[in-house]
Amino acid sequence: MSTNSKIEWTDATWNPVRGCTKISPGCAHCYAETFAERFRGVPGHPYELGFDLRIVPEKIAEPLTWSKPQMVFVNSMSDLFHKAVPDEYIEIVARVMVAANWHTYQVLTKRSDRLRDLLRTKLSFAASAPHIWWGVSVENRKHGLPRTMHLREARPQVAFLSIEPLLEDLGDFDLDGIDWVIVGGESGPGARLMQAEWVHRIRSLCQRDKVPFFFKQWGGVRKSSTGRHLDGQTFDAMPPTTRNEVPSSSLRKELAAEYLAMWPRRPSRKNRRTA
Repeated sequence: MSTNSKIEWTDATWNPVRGCTKISPGCAHCYAETFAERFRGVPGHPYELGFDLRIVPEKIAEPLTWSKPQMVFVNSMSDLFHKAVPDEYIEIVARVMVAANWHTYQVLTKRSDRLRDLLRTKLSFAASAPHIWWGVSVENRKHGLPRTMHLREARPQVAFLSIEPLLEDLGDFDLDGIDWVIVGGESGPGARLMQAEWVHRIRSLCQRDKVPFFFKQWGGVRKSSTGRHLDGQTFDAMPPTTRNEVPSSSLRKELAAEYLAMWPRRPSRKNRRTA
């Protein structure tokens, strides 16, 4: 867990799942994989197994231990809706988010068909929660835009798009049912360049439909030098957040113990360090 995230649109990260596999062009230069693979084979490190996918049940109840309300990016180092993550485990994660409702959660996936199917069924109790924002990644027309259709079909209370890395002009696409749009270019070695006119088109669509627009970065090999100004401005708009009371420490401990007990399979000793 990190409670001081460097991601511009969140405060903290929570990873009850670690690792992932590539499914589309947006995955080509995955920052999470690059980070995790640095530590493959390091005994006792949270990423001793590199970017191999695994659930981390000892982290399920983590948000219940945080007394300060935060914006929480769920699974910054994985995808909650990966096919290898059991439905039952995803449901427990969602129930923790519902219980720890003094935080706002940002859940982002490329597996949008599974998100849609579960939000309509086993996760319907969480789809309507205003403090849980459900989003899909969009990088291009072929792979990314169909995910927006799945997200609309899921009908969550708050739906968002993370258009990062933006790899091509998306054209005039439909923002109906979308509550927030993030746009950013790819960063790091081998970064694919993003054109300004692609960003301008998305910003215009957001302005037309009154959707909050957040410009994260231009990216590039050295993203600190390209910055995040668009036409001389920063764009940091976000949906409104809910405000819920923080329970007492004793109640939060009771809840944490309850949710930890819901997943009976215990982690191996070498994976018990905090990420």
